[in-house]
Amino acid sequence: MAIELSTPRFNLEQERKRLIEELERLNVNGGTKDERQKSGTYGNREEAADATTDLERRIALETQKRNSLAGIERALQKIDAGTYGICDNCGKPIDPARMEALPHAVYCMTCSSACKK
Repeated sequence: MAIELSTPRFNLEQERKRLIEELERLNVNGGTKDERQKSGTYGNREEAADATTDLERRIALETQKRNSLAGIERALQKIDAGTYGICDNCGKPIDPARMEALPHAVYCMTCSSACKK
């Protein structure tokens, strides 16, 4: 049974576009990596602590978005390769409900649960 891929592809491409725009905004609002490193040179310890906390939050958010983007890119590659909806670990089909809920899933529930242990 063939999986209809036009909707997942469209949704993944839209999500990729959204994440790229958000990453661009983070870079504009957060400055370059060199600017971020220089931002830790404050005379006031409270200001330095606040700046460090803000920087850590921004880096964590950027990392999360980059990881999501990588997952989406992988799913798009799987669509192109004809392996979308197939578990990367066991090679069995991933439940369509899981693919609908998490379009960039690369593992079936069984393998995903095993990886988390």
